Amino acid sequence: MPTSEVFDIVLFGATGDLSKRKLLPALYRRHKAGQFAANSRVIGVSSSQLSREEFVASVVEHVKQRVGNEFTEEAWQKFITHLDYIKVDVRAAADFGTLKDKLKDRDDVVRVFFLSVSPLLFVDICKHLNELAIVTSKSRLILEKPLGHDLASSDEINRNVMQAFNESQIYRIDHYLGKEPVQNLMALRFGNTLFEPLWKRGYIQNVQITVAEEVGVEGRSSFYDKTGALRDMVQSHLLQLLCIIAMEPPSSSKPDDVRDEKLKVLRALRPLSGKEAIEHTVRGQYIEGAIAGKPVPGYLQEPGVTAESNTETFVALRAYVDSWRWTGVPFYLRTGKRMQQRLAEIVVTFEEVPHAIFDRPSSERARNRLVIRLQPDENVTLTLLAKTPGEGIRLKGVNLGLDFAGNQKEKKLDAYERLMMDAVKGNQTLFMRRDELDAAWRWIDPIRESWLQTDEPPKPYTAGTWGTAASSALITRDGFSWHGEL
Repeated sequence: MPTSEVFDIVLFGATGDLSKRKLLPALYRRHKAGQFAANSRVIGVSSSQLSREEFVASVVEHVKQRVGNEFTEEAWQKFITHLDYIKVDVRAAADFGTLKDKLKDRDDVVRVFFLSVSPLLFVDICKHLNELAIVTSKSRLILEKPLGHDLASSDEINRNVMQAFNESQIYRIDHYLGKEPVQNLMALRFGNTLFEPLWKRGYIQNVQITVAEEVGVEGRSSFYDKTGALRDMVQSHLLQLLCIIAMEPPSSSKPDDVRDEKLKVLRALRPLSGKEAIEHTVRGQYIEGAIAGKPVPGYLQEPGVTAESNTETFVALRAYVDSWRWTGVPFYLRTGKRMQQRLAEIVVTFEEVPHAIFDRPSSERARNRLVIRLQPDENVTLTLLAKTPGEGIRLKGVNLGLDFAGNQKEKKLDAYERLMMDAVKGNQTLFMRRDELDAAWRWIDPIRESWLQTDEPPKPYTAGTWGTAASSALITRDGFSWHGEL
């Protein structure tokens, strides 16, 4: 891969979980791949009183664990020559003078501020960066989700952040958009003539998007109990995946052309409020059960969760995109914690042939389907119907695995590898624009408001299952089944 421009990545929250598990391992890989210009730097920033050497020592084991056999001592020693650290209390304006000194005489290099911290700190950080004139014309700002908890709070954050950065400098990150299968989904749709003529009502029967997690709140109860699955996952990851599936072909691959089409999808989503929100959505909360044969507590028994909490840990919903391409085609979305397996996939089920001349297989599995698997493994499978061996013609489902890598020796990029280097290069294609974010909140907020107006708590589901029985009923009433439950 080509070497990047010289850059300074200023990583706020450098001692946090995301930085250790994802960001620093991703930067190590990009350095090892030769994408760091000689004078580039990664400057860790946090409130911890650490020397540079102590910071390096505190993250090395995390990087080793994440990159596996890609880790070598030689490569690590070369990488850490680019690594620095400073202590900054982000609420104290005076501390930003240290950062200003660290960046002195480097206004001509790309400057990326990655805010891997609570959204409550976004405004303070940007205010201090602006007041001390640390933001340059070549600066970029990466914001981690969630950006607010509703439209009003999101709007407040955006308005304040834009006092320091203009829209073209802001990179609102959703790491799902950086995953290789999502990129391949766009290539499948817009790089081939095979699928695009069939990518619409009349040919597609339904679309399912599942993002399931085995883990619980993992020590994040103070955040999660105020957020819930709808705002944590549906508002960002699942709606972005829906946009990629449902968008019209953009006029080009330029960032704003792509994001214009995604925005149209969000604006075409049929509103869900009041009675419709209750009828088309299901929310659940896990109770004690077992994951991988080991007992796990229920959500209300998790440390830091109140016994009266009505926070949803599971959401399933039926959505419609009211456009000429998609009218009448249901989109089923579900996400949850403590589910049967870690799984993220998009399933596109096609209509049956208009006139069947052979006996159809009785199994629901034997349907024309395109399954785009995002995790735990990344692959795409197309199910076709073929003849079974023997006399006569009896059909069965046969899976065709699509090998995108082919004979390429180049390794796949992790989502954060791609997204951080895109920010360095100034490519905003895979980041959310403000009007996209606003449109997503406008659709999500009425659902949550409708839930709050009812006295019904989330439906319980046993940890280690596929969620509530009501979520199965939501889709079986339409004559379908969740792909993972076939």
